[in-house]
Amino acid sequence: MLLSDSALPLGSFAYSSGLESFLAHHKPLREGGTQLSLFHKFLRLTIQSVAYTSIPYALAAFRGPLDLMELDNDLDASILCTVARRASIAQGRALLSVWERGFKESARSQFSEEGLEAATSIDTFASDLKIAALSPEPITVNGHLAPIWGAVSLALGLNLEEAGYLFLLNHAKAVTSAAVRASVMGPYMAQNVLASQALQELVRSSLEKVWLTPPEDAGQVVPMMDLWVGRHEMLYSRIFNS
Repeated sequence: MLLSDSALPLGSFAYSSGLESFLAHHKPLREGGTQLSLFHKFLRLTIQSVAYTSIPYALAAFRGPLDLMELDNDLDASILCTVARRASIAQGRALLSVWERGFKESARSQFSEEGLEAATSIDTFASDLKIAALSPEPITVNGHLAPIWGAVSLALGLNLEEAGYLFLLNHAKAVTSAAVRASVMGPYMAQNVLASQALQELVRSSLEKVWLTPPEDAGQVVPMMDLWVGRHEMLYSRIFNS
């Protein structure tokens, strides 16, 4: 599927989602510890974090695409970390661009009734975002990734479980790719991690835990994650944007 393609131009691989900062804040390593063991610990924590903070908004947008604007605004208000907020908006707006330039025309002939509703909502949201950028008045349109992902997934004909699973899997892929570029592991080990039964079970179990969680009950379950991500900009040297 195109949404699971590593070449999808969302800019996800420019972000380590806090991994680079996490590794830097765990130096020197404890006796017997390795960067690889730290990575596996971080991967579990970050998937749980994203599941509880973002998945409820993605699923809610899938179930009710007409609420896209409200969900985007609520998610923006709930993100405490400036770095995480900036990354979410950058990737969400990139997905909007991919929708407008790549997916919309090719998917138009395949729209179901629900897909057409989602496509209309996405187009309206994209127009409002452009108007807000040009308006002298403060209009709140952000473009966060999670709600836009949910609406785009519906428009492209995915089911609800596929939308949530792919969101978490893509996050795992981005973090694993960051680990490769940070020299934590090699590309073969990275593929082993992504293909592992442990990761599949982690993604599924995390998704199940938040399946019925409404957006108003979403929240950070790994408080240190916001600190690791937020302190990324304080690193003396860094290779990622977050």
